[in-house]
Amino acid sequence: MENAFIALMTDFGEDDFFVASLKGTILKINPAARIMDITHRARSFDPQMTGFILFACYKYFPEGTIFLIVVDPGVGSSRKILLAGIGSYFFIAPDNGLLTMTLEEEEALVLRSIENERYFLPERSSTFEARDKMAPVAAYLSKGVAVEEFGPELKEYMKLEVKKAGLRENEISGRILYTDKFGNLITNIPERLVQKFRESHKEKALSLKVMAVEIPRFKKSYSSVEKGELLFLVGSLGFIEVAAREDSASQRLKAKPGDPVKIVFRQ
Repeated sequence: MENAFIALMTDFGEDDFFVASLKGTILKINPAARIMDITHRARSFDPQMTGFILFACYKYFPEGTIFLIVVDPGVGSSRKILLAGIGSYFFIAPDNGLLTMTLEEEEALVLRSIENERYFLPERSSTFEARDKMAPVAAYLSKGVAVEEFGPELKEYMKLEVKKAGLRENEISGRILYTDKFGNLITNIPERLVQKFRESHKEKALSLKVMAVEIPRFKKSYSSVEKGELLFLVGSLGFIEVAAREDSASQRLKAKPGDPVKIVFRQ
């Protein structure tokens, strides 16, 4: 792993010294490391939203990638720092629920608490553990240091509540997970659940209800409707999305993550 990829995602922004400090720390320990940025504009104090972004993209990175993910309202507290591994990917993050969606999808093969000070910077601050602890661990891991060296094995980690979509005879109930840059509303309703729902009522068309608005257009692409019209479709992640062609569904509907949605058969 001497020249492994290290992917960074933080809420540090791009105008301060924080991100540069992470990269400098990594390269000082492993000059051969290849660093990639996911984003440094993750929503501050919101591990759940950051966790969704990680879940949505990590599988598309090269095998062996080490993800250093930092949205950490509890920095300097007694919360643990996790080193997790699934498949060929590794994740370093505060134990605040950020990894819930990623680790829930597949059983973690590696789950450890990062505690070995040998792999931290010698001079440390209580307010910048990403630089002083997490970044050095990512660098040493990329040099091939065994995961067992960083700390003891864990049996559990902090999990955020991730509600699943529910299927009843006459409706699917779900909620909005994420609003993207275009104002599309990504829900927690998977395509397979919609397919199962439709199989039992083959002759009926679907509608989606959100914020007291009924959307009757279930389409395959954003361009399947007129400009400004609302629709719902299966998005790139395999979840139902609510969109407005060349407009923001989020603004149009005044909807946000956590709001309920329903899919029903049109009367």
